Amino acid sequence: MSEQPPRTLREEDFLRLDGQICFALNSASRAFNGLYRVVLKDLGLTYPQYLVMLVLWEHGTTPVKEIGNHLRLDSGTLSPLLKRLEAAGLVHRERSTEDERSVHVGLTGAGTELRARAVEVPRRIAAATGFELAEIRDLQIRLHRLTAALDAAVPEA
Repeated sequence: MSEQPPRTLREEDFLRLDGQICFALNSASRAFNGLYRVVLKDLGLTYPQYLVMLVLWEHGTTPVKEIGNHLRLDSGTLSPLLKRLEAAGLVHRERSTEDERSVHVGLTGAGTELRARAVEVPRRIAAATGFELAEIRDLQIRLHRLTAALDAAVPEA
């Protein structure tokens, strides 16, 4: 079966909901969030908490500002996540001795141990997509390119 050539878009096509890339990405994101909610339930983590844990498992003790940079989150969004992770006994926060404005976040023993159980999460998510690993990698590359292009298109405030 051959692919159909792209059809010429009419002006009214530009405002169709199903033609909006942002809506397709938002729908996929919502579907991912629903799946992650189920998959992460056994770990006792929400999706944003899981992302924080990924940063800490990869980088070790990290300043809050750097965690925010990795996740594209501001400190107002990140602080409540970190408080909940700390209350759950997975992370600890300490003020920097060099700069008291900076807070560093590190894993507790329980946070480190949780990593072994979390290894199954990406496998389950990948399986649920129905994509081959090469397709997933290609999609990631394209989404990184899209993100960079969109960031470049936004003028600095």
